[in-house]
Amino acid sequence: MAKGALALVLHAHLPYVRGADAHSLEEDWFFQALIECYLPLLETLEQAAADPRQSPQLTMGLSPTLLSLLTDPTLRQRFPNWIQARLTLLQQAPADRRAAAEHLSSSFRRHLAAWQRCDGDLIPRFSELQRQGVLDLLTCGATHGYLPLLREHPEVVRAQLRTAVREHHRLLGERPLGIWLPECAYYEGLDRWMRDAGLRYAVLDGHGLLHAEPRPRYGVYAPIVSRQGVAFFGRDSDATLPVWSAKDGYPGDPWYREFHRDLGWDLPAEQIEAMGLPAQRPLGLKLHRVSDPAGGLDGKQPYQPEQAIARTRDHARHFLEGRRRQLDRLSEGMAIEPLLVAPFDAELFGHWWFEGPGFLAELFRQAPEQNVRFTSLREVLNAQPSLQICDPCPSSWGRGGFHDYWLNETNAWIIPEWSRAGRVMVDRCSRGVGSELDLRLLHQAGRELLLAQSSDWSFILRAGTTTELARERIERHLERFWRLIAAIERREQLPQGWLEELEREDALFPLIQPADWSSLNA
Repeated sequence: MAKGALALVLHAHLPYVRGADAHSLEEDWFFQALIECYLPLLETLEQAAADPRQSPQLTMGLSPTLLSLLTDPTLRQRFPNWIQARLTLLQQAPADRRAAAEHLSSSFRRHLAAWQRCDGDLIPRFSELQRQGVLDLLTCGATHGYLPLLREHPEVVRAQLRTAVREHHRLLGERPLGIWLPECAYYEGLDRWMRDAGLRYAVLDGHGLLHAEPRPRYGVYAPIVSRQGVAFFGRDSDATLPVWSAKDGYPGDPWYREFHRDLGWDLPAEQIEAMGLPAQRPLGLKLHRVSDPAGGLDGKQPYQPEQAIARTRDHARHFLEGRRRQLDRLSEGMAIEPLLVAPFDAELFGHWWFEGPGFLAELFRQAPEQNVRFTSLREVLNAQPSLQICDPCPSSWGRGGFHDYWLNETNAWIIPEWSRAGRVMVDRCSRGVGSELDLRLLHQAGRELLLAQSSDWSFILRAGTTTELARERIERHLERFWRLIAAIERREQLPQGWLEELEREDALFPLIQPADWSSLNA
């Protein structure tokens, strides 16, 4: 067995995209991630755990907003119909894509059956994998707020973290010790609030450790600990590039499924609308392969599942051989066993890269013969209690490595809006309220403020994709926040039934605590 170990870390997250209307774009995001990513990942991990020849281990973050979506009864009720509509459309696929359509239909039916066997409740399955030692489950910011841009009011950061820990504990039955910091973003002093919330470790991009003070003697190949007692792991680019890069990595292989061509664009609009579905939108029905990566979508060839499955075996072997050589090389110059930390968005595995879960299954299957050992971040800390004390460097894993992707000409207007609302929330929570109704209003104001802080909307504004939706989401939650505050402060009347409807629509964080925003100076 090679000296050292490989820690795969997946971050499963979606913004809170629940809405009253079926077939919304945001609802499609959730259902596509559910059928393509979360259900296949559970299948992969459960099958690997049941095989005595395998020793799968994985660290996985489940964001509080994703957990809220997974437990939502309305979404669980709608999901089977969403799948059935797509199964019907797959029957109408052109003849040259029949094999690909039958393969996708079989996958949909298999995962839907697994979903139905657990009554659509996936969270106990994640919990059971943690109990078995297969998963080390992390939390995230409550709504994936980009914490360095919220630091003007530390109470706001504290509320993001405390709310997340409380919700994780409520739904999974165990308090998290680790966190996937939103966008892996860190600023000086954040470890104080992590410790305050009971969080003891997180992942940073490589430069978060490499530029730490003092410079860690083992670079990103061993965790460090801050003066607040919080451990940090650094991303290793050699272990991540082959997996996440569509240009230079495995997902760009010509035999893998093409992400951007979708039956939703290929079928006539009237054919889709006859199913009661909105036309001119990706439907999660992709029947082509990458083919020539430099070619246009019109030149994509039909997907051939057997060829793609064979490539996952080859790529898993290549990846493990590379990690074994890397560990062997590192162990020659280290007094402790080296650690390779490979963090990814979970949605890469299955959604963006359809064959990703199969690739993971091959990693677990081939690891014993390749002499590569998997570990989790929690296991590393349990086995290595003595760490070098360093101050991590401010960083993120976004483009440029720091904060500019979430603070630029496309989204900077949000920052003063967050600041103004955060200041008012801290003041209001510090003074308290005088009635049960006002407390109820304050609880909902906290939810709306947290939802407005989601980094997903800032990311979309910068990426230039569904920018109108992102702007509308931010403005919607802020407008609701201010109406709720006005109802408390100035007794402004709310329309009859408005609060009840709002509580049904933004129905997350039932244990929200206004005290989390109370002033540090009070």
